Amino acid sequence: MSALKLPYYRIWIMLSVVLTACESSDSVKNEAVADLEANGELLEEMRNEINIGLAQKSAWQKHWESQIGRFDAENFEFVTTDSIDAMEMPERNPILESDPLFPYQFPHPEGNGTMDIFSYKVEAQEGLDQPFLNPDSEVIWYRADGMKERLLFMGPSGMFEEGLWLNASEFLVLGYFQEDAGFRPMAWIIDLTSHRFSQFKMNQVVKDYAQESYLDQKLKSVDLGSDGV
Repeated sequence: MSALKLPYYRIWIMLSVVLTACESSDSVKNEAVADLEANGELLEEMRNEINIGLAQKSAWQKHWESQIGRFDAENFEFVTTDSIDAMEMPERNPILESDPLFPYQFPHPEGNGTMDIFSYKVEAQEGLDQPFLNPDSEVIWYRADGMKERLLFMGPSGMFEEGLWLNASEFLVLGYFQEDAGFRPMAWIIDLTSHRFSQFKMNQVVKDYAQESYLDQKLKSVDLGSDGV
């Protein structure tokens, strides 16, 4: 009889460990969010960084202002902060000077590799009759030591459209999420030192948005045509 009970006992132990780990992870995440929400000075600093990004990536801001009206960092609400499972692996940057996406890489300000937000999204390699967009997006850091880190991933519900090094340890990503109510501009601040990101959302949405419109405007050397996702 004990032999029959043992597998169930083991399953119960395994479930208990998994549930405890999940609860612990959620608790740590909730504490981090609460700490950041309570730290008005840090949130203001992040909004200043978003404003820097909007100023330096004015084409992105103007593109969305044509859809949603004038805005600045004060229109972005803090959503969450979380740790990054970077999925580090050996891989050098495959985007070379001959690649049409090469001009749209983001070189590290101190030479530690390159940030890439387009090569997973945009299929534009030699031999394709027509470049096209994949449904998913990634933010990848190809470090100078030959290692690759996947920092952010998003499915077909949104897109990473723009990026900017704020300094040697922080990278800003701009893009959008598609919700039931419409399309909402988003901002992510990635801290490479702590391997955490903070997410902000625009307090407005636009009902209709041509999903490939900004990339079609930005990626001058890549003709996405009219069939982008």
